[in-house]
Amino acid sequence: MENEIIPYIEMCRREGVSLQRGMNFGLARNHSVILMSVSPGAPYADRFEDDGSTIVYEGHDTPRSPHNQSPKTIDQPEVSPSGSLTENGKFHRAAQQFRAGQKPPERIRVYEKIKQGIWSYNGVFHLIDSWREQSNGRFVFKFKLTAVEGEEDLSIPVPEHSKMRRVIPTSVKLEVWKRDCGKCTKCESTEDLHFDHVIPWSKGGSSATADNVQLLCGKHNLEKHDKIE
Repeated sequence: MENEIIPYIEMCRREGVSLQRGMNFGLARNHSVILMSVSPGAPYADRFEDDGSTIVYEGHDTPRSPHNQSPKTIDQPEVSPSGSLTENGKFHRAAQQFRAGQKPPERIRVYEKIKQGIWSYNGVFHLIDSWREQSNGRFVFKFKLTAVEGEEDLSIPVPEHSKMRRVIPTSVKLEVWKRDCGKCTKCESTEDLHFDHVIPWSKGGSSATADNVQLLCGKHNLEKHDKIE
């Protein structure tokens, strides 16, 4: 469920792999996973656009090694030294295949690091475009993803027409977390928390400010569903 606050270990358990890297293509053959952050000091220049309905995600650098002490000075690789595609290359190939009408969009689960030890599940996105651009004297990959609604059952094929949605901005999540002291506003539980719209977005509620967002535990979030209290 999107807007779920999820511990790192639970993310790994859900995906069935140890998420040691930010880009993870083709898990279980029906989706991919990316880990992102827009916090100051984050290693890559990820960003939200279009009021939170779009992510522009930056590709990843060559790992640091004795022969590569400055990854930020080297073009992000599409192919490894052995000739196989890197994660950049796999995501880039999938995006270009979609653009060429050769395959449906790759579905991607997006987990966002809000702050140390706090991750938010941003839901399912479609990978719809990719390109390379110059940044600080080198070339980096950029990937465009759009947030979609109602596609959590990844065993079902991608629908012909997907419904778009918006993600609660990171700044709002941080403000709500601080205001609600990391607890459910109904029962003060610190377990199974979700960012919940007081007035649902589908009924005209906004994600733009913390006034319309609260923390609820899974039980109270499920009880509320899309009711206006």
